[in-house]
Amino acid sequence: METKKVWFVTGASKGLGLNLVKKLLAEGYRVAATSRNADSLIKEIGSASETFLPLEVNLKENSSVKEAVEKSIAHFGQLDVIVNNAGYAQVGSLEELSDEESRENFDVNVFGALNVVRNVMPYLRNQRSGNIFNISSVAGFSGGFAGWGIYCSTKFAMAGFTEALAEEVKEFGVKATVVYPGYFRTEFLTKGSIRTPENAIEDYKMARESQQLHLDTINGNQMNDPEKGAEVLIAMSKEEHPPVHLLLGNETIDLLKNKIDILTQDAEKWKNYTLSTAYTELS
Repeated sequence: METKKVWFVTGASKGLGLNLVKKLLAEGYRVAATSRNADSLIKEIGSASETFLPLEVNLKENSSVKEAVEKSIAHFGQLDVIVNNAGYAQVGSLEELSDEESRENFDVNVFGALNVVRNVMPYLRNQRSGNIFNISSVAGFSGGFAGWGIYCSTKFAMAGFTEALAEEVKEFGVKATVVYPGYFRTEFLTKGSIRTPENAIEDYKMARESQQLHLDTINGNQMNDPEKGAEVLIAMSKEEHPPVHLLLGNETIDLLKNKIDILTQDAEKWKNYTLSTAYTELS
């Protein structure tokens, strides 16, 4: 008889995280789920039980994350699959956003995920198994969106540290995957979830147009189903050799190809300069 794995999912009160937790519980898995507000988890999913543990966590505080991991181990006796899903989008041009607005996005999206990795790895390393899914974004490999520079840079950071993590933990039988979701029909682009600049500068017309396009047009019309996204993550957790990079969403392949084309064209066009820096005897 298969022993169902124990999952630890951050940002589980809405969006992809909520869909994933509901599907996991429906399929008999045990889940520790985190949110800034445990009541929101209880309202959406239910109270603590043998299979579900709602946890109120401040991901920016290492001690809060450590306590949540310890409670999960105490409740279920093990952890197997970790999903760093929590995050939000801070929009605004780089000039518009204050130091506080920019750092807050990094604190949640990047350092929050690192707090989770740091505190789960002792358990995964000791048991010589486990999966870590770090939810980045298409904005984690394609940053050409005016007004999204800080958010993109947080997601690029997740991709970078996940590549290193995958190398660091493979000797312990632990797998790390960075997931790049495209546009999924969740609350992610609603005005209650996305943060706009406190001090907008009127001159930045492209940034405002992109912001309004996402809030008014793309929101509610995203082409991807979060329930199907959750199914893919569950399927990946069963793979013996899951990928380090996982594109998730109908449009992500085209966006990746476009980025590769841009990189290739720039590299070819400026190759003479690129190669001109070697010492003469090596060139």
